[in-house]
Amino acid sequence: MIDIKFLRENPDIVKENIKKKFQDSKLPLVDEVIELDSEVRKAQQEADDIRASRNKISKEIGALMAQGKREEAEAKKAEVAANAARLSDLEAKESELRDKIKKNMMIIPNIIDPSVPIGKDDSENVEIQKYGEPVVPDFEIPYHTEIMEKFHGIDMDAAGRVAGNGFYYLMGDIARLHSAVISYARDFMIGRGFTYCVPPFMIRSAVVDGVMSFAEMDAMMYKIEGEDLYLIGTSEHSMIGKFIDTIIPEEELPHTLTSYSPCFRKEKGAHGIEERGVYRIHQFEKQEMIVVCKPEESPVWFEKLWQNTVDLFRSMDIPVRTIECCSGDLADLKVKSYDVEAWSPRQKKYFEVGSCSNLGDAQARRLRIRINGKNGKYFAHTLNNTVVAPPRMLIAFLENNLQADGSVRIPEVLRPYMGGMAEMR
Repeated sequence: MIDIKFLRENPDIVKENIKKKFQDSKLPLVDEVIELDSEVRKAQQEADDIRASRNKISKEIGALMAQGKREEAEAKKAEVAANAARLSDLEAKESELRDKIKKNMMIIPNIIDPSVPIGKDDSENVEIQKYGEPVVPDFEIPYHTEIMEKFHGIDMDAAGRVAGNGFYYLMGDIARLHSAVISYARDFMIGRGFTYCVPPFMIRSAVVDGVMSFAEMDAMMYKIEGEDLYLIGTSEHSMIGKFIDTIIPEEELPHTLTSYSPCFRKEKGAHGIEERGVYRIHQFEKQEMIVVCKPEESPVWFEKLWQNTVDLFRSMDIPVRTIECCSGDLADLKVKSYDVEAWSPRQKKYFEVGSCSNLGDAQARRLRIRINGKNGKYFAHTLNNTVVAPPRMLIAFLENNLQADGSVRIPEVLRPYMGGMAEMR
C-alpha cells in the first residue's frame, strides 16, 4: 500500500505505474481516492471546528451559570446539543470515507523500482545470470516421481485416498533426503547470520491483509471455518506478521530471520503435465528467509537474499539461474523480484525453485511496522526469499544427481544429514 500523501501529490506517477503493470482498469481508483481524500479532509476540518466551538461554548456556559444567566446558558446548551448531532454525523461520514479509501489503496499497486523491466507477464521476464554448467546426460532421465518410486519413496495413490489430489506420502530414503535438505538449509542460513525460527502455522485475517493482495489471498489461502484464522501459504506471512503494530528501535535493525514451516496452498486452476507429481501441490515444507530493515538498506539486502539461494543450490552441484520478474509479473505489493530457477536435465530447461522479493514499505504500512529513528518514526522495509522448498528442490536434486545405473549421488554437504550416505541405491 503506497503513501496516500504520495498519491495525493503525485497522481500521474501512480497512474503511470499502474500502466506499467498493465492494470489499466485500476486507473479510475486514483482519482476516486483523491476525491474521497478531499471529502475526508473537509469533514475532518468541519469536525475540528465544531470541537473547538464546543470547548469555547462550554466555557461560556460555565461563566453564564456563574452569573445567574440561566436562560442564556440553556440556549448555549441547545447549541452544543445541535453541534453534537452534527459532529456525530461527520465522524460517521469520515469513518465511512476512510474505509473506502483504504479499500481502494489496498488495490492500487506499489510503485515498482525503476530498474524493473516492463512486460505484460512472465513470458517477458529477463534472465540475469547463470550459475553452473547445465548438463544433459547421455542416458534417459525418468520423471521425478518414477525416480522416487524406484526407491519406494513416494505414494501419491494412498495420499489421494486420504486427502485427495495434490498430496503425497514420502517414505524411506526420499523422506530422509527431504528432511536432510531442510536441515541443511536451516544450518546454511544460520551460518549466514540469520536467526532460526519456527513460527505459527496459522494467522489472523489482519495479518493476511497486511502481507498480501486480495487476489493472492483468494488464489492461495485456506480459511479455517468458523474462526478468524488462515493456514499459511509460506512462513514469510507469519514472520512479517511477527512485527505487526510494533515500533522497532533503529539500532536493533536489521532483523534477519530464517524460518521453517509447512505451507498450504489452494493452487487453483489447471496445470500442465510438467506440474504433476510434487511440483504443484497443496501441502509442502519450506525454509524461508525474511529481513526487516531501514529503507536505505533494502536494495543491499535484496542482493544478499537471492545470492543465498544461488549459493545453497550450487553447494549441492545444481545449476541455477536468476530471472528478474517484469512489471506485469510482479505481485501488487512488490517493488522488485527475482526468481531462482534450477536446471532440469530431463526437460532441458530451467524451472522455478524460489522467489526473492523487496516489498519496500508496503507490508509495513499495512501492518504498522515502524522504526524509531533519530529524526522520528518511519516505516520499515520488508524482504523475503525462499531458501529451499524441498518438493521442487527434490526434482532438481534427483535429476541432476541421477547416475546411469539408477543410483543417486549425495553431495558432500548433505552426507552428514544422511548418516554419511554417499549415494542412494
